[in-house]
Order: sequence, then structure tokens, then C-alpha cells
Amino acid sequence: MSNTSQRGWTSEEASTDKSWTQLLSADEVGGFDAALAHAKGTGKSWLAMTAEDFPLPEAAREALKRAFAIAQGRWGMCLLKGFPVERWSEDDAKLAYWGMGLHTGVARTQNPASQYMNDVRDEGAEYKAANGRSRGYNTNAGLDFHMDSGDIVGLLCRRTAKSGGDSLVASTIAVAEELGRRRPDLLEVLKQPFHHHYQGSQDPLQPPYYACPIIGSDPTHFTMRVNRKNIVAAQRDFPEVPRVTALQWEAIDLLEEIMADPRMCFRMRLEQGDLQLVNNYVIVHSRTPFEDFAEADAKRHLLRLWLSVPDSQPLPADWAEYYIDTRPGSVRGGLRGAQSTAAFATYEERQAKALGMAYRPWAPVKRRVDALTHAA
Repeated sequence: MSNTSQRGWTSEEASTDKSWTQLLSADEVGGFDAALAHAKGTGKSWLAMTAEDFPLPEAAREALKRAFAIAQGRWGMCLLKGFPVERWSEDDAKLAYWGMGLHTGVARTQNPASQYMNDVRDEGAEYKAANGRSRGYNTNAGLDFHMDSGDIVGLLCRRTAKSGGDSLVASTIAVAEELGRRRPDLLEVLKQPFHHHYQGSQDPLQPPYYACPIIGSDPTHFTMRVNRKNIVAAQRDFPEVPRVTALQWEAIDLLEEIMADPRMCFRMRLEQGDLQLVNNYVIVHSRTPFEDFAEADAKRHLLRLWLSVPDSQPLPADWAEYYIDTRPGSVRGGLRGAQSTAAFATYEERQAKALGMAYRPWAPVKRRVDALTHAA
């Protein structure tokens, strides 16, 4: 898929044109309720389920399809509002969300434990921990601007915080255009490889770091991937990786300054029942710090899926070390972790076939040196 339909936007444009926001009708909500009831009756495990086990009536199916199309189109994001999470239990919300994913993409694993749905809530973790394995989504800290590892990241909001926790998003197309106007030389610097820390989320066969440019080199399909925290951690923990130059730091500094500029950065507060969909190549996102409620089930809680989707764009060849497969519409990305299973591989292949996506069994592009030595 070409992303030539996508254009850069400013925070003022996102405020005045809300075509990226959709509200579920009562009929559409009823369709999700009915599909959830059916899925619960099957008794199947998540990885054994197919879209037929979460049978969405046409209205609900079209609402979901429309939302993903908006996220892949002009805005690079969509906010689909009105899921009845206030009356769904936590388990029901997770099952319903997984069922939605069966209609829209292939879930990607997200952490060292190879989990394919994550709870975004404060569990007392430390952001930017010295061991390089910090988990921002398990803290109440404000987060750096970053992208996740999938074509689409979806956040379903079950509970909101007592205060704070606002979502911050910016168009990377607009950010890159502004950086190019100010410092075209630094735009080219961001197309150089930068080494990132995996934070322990790599497969045991992979090195603990990977190289990926921040801005893709393809002139037709714009791509950006930025995560300063992981670049800093790689510099700290791995003396063997190339040192980030003064000019490269200057480029990152300016990039972050522009992303945080109120003219570029749009703030939204996710409400209970909201599903936020973000295209990870053209939208950078962050979060403000938050204060939580004391009661366990009142605490801020979002469910996160990373998805490969059928109409995704091609990725630059020099992004393959991280994404593995750069073909358009392929099963790619994710953080494989150390506990990926044969059942998950079966699910991936089945889902890819059902959605007409390109698929090949996972294999690392680069291997750990000791793994190569052992294999020899």
C-alpha cells in the first residue's frame, strides 16, 4: 500500500477536523456484544480462535473496517469511541479485543515473555531503568515520544486515571517536513543507522541490540521510527556498537524539540470505551504522567495490541534487521521475546492465510555471535 494519501497535519488541524474520530452506533455496539457472547461459548483458547469464532454482524464489521482504513489513510490514526467496557468484565474486554484483532490483522508479541496482549497500567515498574529493561507501559511516568513495533498499535481504554495520562500524538510527516525546512542536512543524518537496545525482548538467537535508521530512505512510502531511550541504553550497555556522533545527537535533539512543539503535538484524553488506533510509521506517540485511583479495578487500564495488517506499506530494506519482513502486507515486527511458542506460529500462519497476507516462518536477519559459533 502506498501512503501517498497520508499528509502531515498540525495540532490545530487535528482539533478542527475530527474526521479521524468515529462513534459506534447502538446497532454496532450490539454486534460486538453478540460476537463476544458467541466467542465465550466456544471455549477455545485465543490462539485457536478464528474470525468465525467472533462473528461480527455487518454493521459492527464495517465500523471496525472503517476505523482501520482511517488509521491507514490521511490521518494515520483513528479514535473509535463507544465500546461498552463499563459492563464488560476485564476478561470479557480482553476476549472482545482479541476477537476484533482476528478480523483486522496478525497480533505481534510485545515483550520478553512473548505476550501478545499487554496490560497498560501502573505496576510499580521504573521507567528508564539502568538495566535497560524498563517498561514504560507498566509505570505512571510520562513517556518519551516513540513508535511501537507493528503496523498498527491499538489501545482499548477500560479505565481512566484520576488525573493525567493524556495521549500525545504527532504526525511524523509534518515533523520531518519542519525539520527539513530548518536543517535539511540533519534530515539526511536521521537516515543513517542508529543502534537500539532490545531491552531484553529479543529472541535468544538475536543480538541484544539492532540497527535501524530513524527516517526511512524510500521517497514514496514515508517511514519513521524513533525511540531515543533505547538508543541511549545501547550506547551505555554495548561498547561494541558504533558511537552516536555529535551531529546525530543534534539531529535527535531537534527532532524531539519539533515533536513536542504544541503546534505539532496533539493532546487527547482517552475515555472509557475508546479504541485508539495509530499507524506506527507516520504517527509518533507519548503520554503524560498520571495519578491513579486507590481501588484496584478503578486504576487506569488500557489493553494494547500490536498488529500487522493486510494493507500495510513496504518498509525500507535497511529496516529488515528489526522488522524481519519488509514486504507490503506481510506479517512483521513485534518483539519476539524468549517464550514464543509453536501455537503462536500456527496462529500467525493461519491468520495470514485468512487475511491474504504475506507470511514466512520467523528467522533472525542477524544472529548473536555466540549462536553462530555454536552452530558452526
